[in-house]
Amino acid sequence: MRDAFHEELDSLTDRLVEMTRLVRSAISRATTALLDADLQLAESVISRDEEVNQIHAEIETSIFELMARQQPVAVDLRMVITALRMGNDLERMGDLAEHVAKITRLRHPDSAIPPELRSTILEMGQIAERLVTKAGSCIAARDAEAALELEHDDDAMDKLHRRLFRVLLAKDSKYGTEQAIDVTLIGRYYERYADHAVSVARDVVYLVTGSRVQDLTS
Repeated sequence: MRDAFHEELDSLTDRLVEMTRLVRSAISRATTALLDADLQLAESVISRDEEVNQIHAEIETSIFELMARQQPVAVDLRMVITALRMGNDLERMGDLAEHVAKITRLRHPDSAIPPELRSTILEMGQIAERLVTKAGSCIAARDAEAALELEHDDDAMDKLHRRLFRVLLAKDSKYGTEQAIDVTLIGRYYERYADHAVSVARDVVYLVTGSRVQDLTS
């Protein structure tokens, strides 16, 4: 019975890793669609978000069944709790990639990103991909040390987010209201995507050590 239980816990890990792969693909394709004003690609990001939602629903169902049948304790209980939280974060990351794609659809055939900001958005997309890739590796390997690094890896995203605001709020800003709103929202979506990746990493740390990140770094 306990072997079957731990197989179910391993299955939770596998599905969480699969979610990281899906939301990485989603933000990658959403970034490309945004920069290229590619409506077909944007629509594919929007439609495929249901795959992430489906896995998330399956994880939640499995967790509730495990809690009812097995009443896990200690490390097993931490695995169940963190899986539920990580699933929520990853589902939200999929939603944020979808939001980026929806702005592409809204502005098509024009691009929502001014030429001079394209490199910044591209870099934000690349950082988002690296963060979720690393988060997935941390989940698979239960690597708390690497998970702790995401706290610092996220700093690059925060700097780019602040850079966007400086450009938009500059006295000589040439952007109209609509364009400024689009860029503000897009920057926020990438910044929040990164924050959710960090949240996933923090849960990996808690799963492995039983301590919160702030307790380990204080």
